[in-house]
Amino acid sequence: MTLLNHHIEGPGTAPPLLLGPSLGTSYALWDEIAPELSITHRVVRWDLPGHGGSAARLIGAGATVGDLAGLVLALADSLGIERFAYAGVSLGGAVGLHLAVHHPQRLSSLAVICSSAHFNGAGPWEERAALVRREGLARLADNADARWFTGGFTVPRLVRDHRNADPEAYAACCDALAAFDLRDRLDGITVPTLLVAGREDPATPPAHLREIADAVPGATLVELPGASHLAPAQCPQAVLTALRAHFGQEAPRGMAVRREVLGDAHVDRAQNRQTPFTARFQDFISRYAWGEIWTDPTLSRRERSMITLTALVAHGHYDELALHVRAARRNGLTPEEIGAVLLQTAVYCGVPAANSAFSTAQRVLAEEDGA
Repeated sequence: MTLLNHHIEGPGTAPPLLLGPSLGTSYALWDEIAPELSITHRVVRWDLPGHGGSAARLIGAGATVGDLAGLVLALADSLGIERFAYAGVSLGGAVGLHLAVHHPQRLSSLAVICSSAHFNGAGPWEERAALVRREGLARLADNADARWFTGGFTVPRLVRDHRNADPEAYAACCDALAAFDLRDRLDGITVPTLLVAGREDPATPPAHLREIADAVPGATLVELPGASHLAPAQCPQAVLTALRAHFGQEAPRGMAVRREVLGDAHVDRAQNRQTPFTARFQDFISRYAWGEIWTDPTLSRRERSMITLTALVAHGHYDELALHVRAARRNGLTPEEIGAVLLQTAVYCGVPAANSAFSTAQRVLAEEDGA
């Protein structure tokens, strides 16, 4: 089976996040955002049929948003992804809404950006499809900046992708938009949902996103001043901030693991010492070190403790070593196993480093015995 063209970035063990494009664009729409999201997620960007690198034959006249959603699920299946977070723009957002309504078991969370539960009826899209089938995409591409952005802003690659899209596939996507209307199904969406609206968006004005937010239980709505239809390209930092907040479920999990390994007393002290200056660092530690590395099941916590002890000895971080000797005991290492790890560091990190490490570990273990 031919799959949608796609690009993957981020750790293979990280939570998967699929990103869908707007009509006329490619996955380049996410160029300013996807690399940042890939720090905490396995990001998969995909192209619509006939756009970017996706084959035009994947879609035909009379296509539906459901057909596009089926292609996205086939892509996820091919990558071994059962459940994923999803964000999409315009037509890509409609695909997300369809998945949330018809395949909720596949989604962990949803972000709908500059999109709608309907696209103002079938008439305008039928006319656009007929125009493109008759004349191609040149005229629409010439006016793309006015439809997509404000204030003379442009992204030449996206305009070029629009011009180079396959006319028949583009028209079939228009057919899908013409037939799309999920307004009567929105109250059945159960996944955590974020709506992002561009206040200057003429294609899907904020009222369209408010309509979804009002209907979807527990949904969150963010309106971006100055943003038009392709907000991820025009206002990437604002969209990134909203998506990070919405998809940042790993921080609570990371904090839980941090407490399990280091103990409540240490974590409470660290949190109590937190200031506005250190807050982002504390969040980084919880999300990245504890929410991703220590939660990766590839290595056991015992193994991770042994690696961590060795690294701390190698760099002479003896205060941290004391903390992680306690963590190693909490993770199931015996004093004898800790000693064996430190003895090996004498060979690979040097005798003076191991001497200091043994002194630190002996003190910690004696304190534990006397506790």
